[in-house]
Parts: sequence; structure tokens; C-alpha cells
Amino acid sequence: MNVVKFLEAGNYQFERVPHRPTYSAQRLAHELHVPGREVAKTVLLRADGGYRYIVAVLPANKEIDLNQASKLLGGTKLELGTEFDMQTHCPDCDFGVLPPFGSRYGMRTIVDFALSKDEDIWFEGNTHDEAIRMKFTEFCRLEQPLIAPFAI
Repeated sequence: MNVVKFLEAGNYQFERVPHRPTYSAQRLAHELHVPGREVAKTVLLRADGGYRYIVAVLPANKEIDLNQASKLLGGTKLELGTEFDMQTHCPDCDFGVLPPFGSRYGMRTIVDFALSKDEDIWFEGNTHDEAIRMKFTEFCRLEQPLIAPFAI
């Protein structure tokens, strides 16, 4: 899935922001001159021994609490997915890029509540050199994620 084409086809409101390549959400925030709390870090979670995958979206300046995320998902055992897992599930993206649209890849998406406090959300599209900015409410209308606190 090409994120930009997908958003354009659905007439969603968003802004494309090209930038120098970055390889972490915190560096993306720094490059964009945006607070880390507004930039989404996406983490691939392996559930049930790798039989299910979940996309966790949290602020760049936080870390995922796997115990809290597990409770949110009914107590399922969770572990971090690898970049190779990301490549398997998102072959249309640069290596290491995971868009925050798990539903488009057949995965559930969870979003940390802290991201809902800001009007905008920033995230990588399909590459390490282009960011997408959209209203958090627009993102939620599109993705319909489960929103709850799971980051520390």
C-alpha cells in the first residue's frame, strides 16, 4: 500500500513533508522541529507466538510497556517484532518503516492515549525521507484504532 496514494484516494486531509532521511521517530521529530510527543513511533508486536501481529502507535518520546499493552489486548503474550517481520508484512515500504495503518495490512492497530492530546499526528509514510501530517481525529476516523494508555 502506498500511503500517499491511499490517503489521496480516500480524500483524506493530510500534508506531505519531505525531509532528510531519518531512522527513528525521535530523529524525525528533531528533523521536523516538532515535539516528540506529536510524532508517532510505530512498533510491530508479535502476539500468540507470531500467529498475530499488532501495530502499536505511540509518541516518539515514550517507550512501549509490553505488560500494559498485553492487558489491553486481553492478556495475550507480546514480544517485539523485528525489522524483518515489518518487511514481510509491509513489503511496499523501506526496510524498517511501518506505517500506522495496521488495518491496511490485516493487523490491529492500538494507539497510546497520549497521542490524542495533540491536534496533529506526524508519521512516516512508506519511506525514511517523507513524513505525513494529519489531524489526529482524521487518522482515527480512517484507522479506528483502539486508544488506551500503554506507553511510559
